[in-house]
Amino acid sequence: MSQENVEVVRATFEAWNAGDMDAWTNFLAPDVIWRPTEDWPEPGPYAGPAAVMRFIEQLRDTWDAEALEPISDFIHGADRVVGRFAWHGRGHGPETNIELTCVYTVRKGKIIAFEFFLDHAEALEAVGLSE
Repeated sequence: MSQENVEVVRATFEAWNAGDMDAWTNFLAPDVIWRPTEDWPEPGPYAGPAAVMRFIEQLRDTWDAEALEPISDFIHGADRVVGRFAWHGRGHGPETNIELTCVYTVRKGKIIAFEFFLDHAEALEAVGLSE
């Protein structure tokens, strides 16, 4: 099951980078929760697909072009996947390059939670792992 969850997360990256937000949205569970990093300007959490998509649309509208680039292999265990990635954005204002780690909780092929961390070690600790 864990490798299947990694494939779900990998598919969300592909959909995001292709700009196919309909496909990306299909991976969201009806009770999905999006938790940005603690210091993100727009505090969360965002609950439900509609709230998550409003947040995402505002985020994506900020740049003319943006992409997610995995930095390392996905780490999986049970229903959680840890993904470390760089988020590149350019367009309205300065270019953005942020390294983030997200802990994805996946059940039955749907993501039920996104929890973001600026500190990779902190993300690993959140799931009981260490570097």
